[in-house]
Amino acid sequence: MKITASACKPREKNWKICGGIFDLAAKNSRLVELEKQITAEDFWNDNEAATVVLKEKSALESDLDQWNNVLTLVEDAEVALELVQESEDAELVGELAEKLGQIETLLQQLELEMLFSGEADGADAIMEIHSGAGGTEAADWASMLLRMYLRYAERHGFATNVIDQLPGEEAGIKSATVEISGKNAYGLLKAEVGIHRLVRISPFDANKRRHTSFASVFVYPDMEDTIEIDIDESDLRIDTYRSSGAGGQHVNKTSSAVRITHEPTGIVVQCQNERSQHRNKATAMKVLKARLYQLKEEEKRAERDAIEAQKKDIAWGSQIRSYVMQPYRLVKDLRTNVEMGNVDAVMDGDLDRFIEAYLLSLHTENTNEG
Repeated sequence: MKITASACKPREKNWKICGGIFDLAAKNSRLVELEKQITAEDFWNDNEAATVVLKEKSALESDLDQWNNVLTLVEDAEVALELVQESEDAELVGELAEKLGQIETLLQQLELEMLFSGEADGADAIMEIHSGAGGTEAADWASMLLRMYLRYAERHGFATNVIDQLPGEEAGIKSATVEISGKNAYGLLKAEVGIHRLVRISPFDANKRRHTSFASVFVYPDMEDTIEIDIDESDLRIDTYRSSGAGGQHVNKTSSAVRITHEPTGIVVQCQNERSQHRNKATAMKVLKARLYQLKEEEKRAERDAIEAQKKDIAWGSQIRSYVMQPYRLVKDLRTNVEMGNVDAVMDGDLDRFIEAYLLSLHTENTNEG
């Protein structure tokens, strides 16, 4: 990684990385403002607004802690460098190399975070996975992707909640909806939107022929606490039904599952994971709100199609990533040409290099357009 000279001065207020500037003074000033708001007598008069402030304060504190860790390590490295120059002690050289490695790792993490400039990038994410044409083989591939993203979330310390899952007829899943909560969850996972293609010898084919399967991934920001989306109750069709799959006697014997159709846009959301109809409805409404926000953003950017039109395209559209298990083993992102031969590691959630490469290319593209 290339670090500018100013980034190596621990007492500089601004650090320049990846074409962006992290202004320590501005961050600290904003933190002071938030702390004043929190100590105000009327702070808890509006619980939703208070929650937003507390969330911003927590994110700022996390950012500042990371940068202060870098500053401390840089100062320690400077001292270690002076000692090495004086004594040339092999042990001190090792300590210096270790500190420099720690600095590089932290700066790489911070460089990635500076790519998050969108309003929704810091939000939690709502992910939908849908199997493509191909019956059992495609349903199995969709379930493999679900496991991959759950493992990715686990690696990053994100909380997950599968709020809806429709099993396949013989194996796998037809679709799944997952809440993924954590810092920059949406900013990271938006890189996964698109068609994912699998090539392998099908375990469901008695003749052991090679099959190609497709599944689509959509990611929406969970902006429930930070945006206003007006939903007219008369625009909603709400259906209740009995949940399918695992969940115990209560889940399977009562009509607790909820499906909500937003008739003006045709968006359909559903939830069957919670035990009560009330909680399933609340969760489904949150997903609907996220979907409507994303649709609004797509329209703002004047894209050719709105989200639902994109879904029709994406079922047969170009793939973003190819996962080949036979005749050779390789995962390749078709947008950035990043490749990885360890397919098992990727399927176990090792997606960082693909996501980071895509976000960096997106940042470069936006910078050039600007």
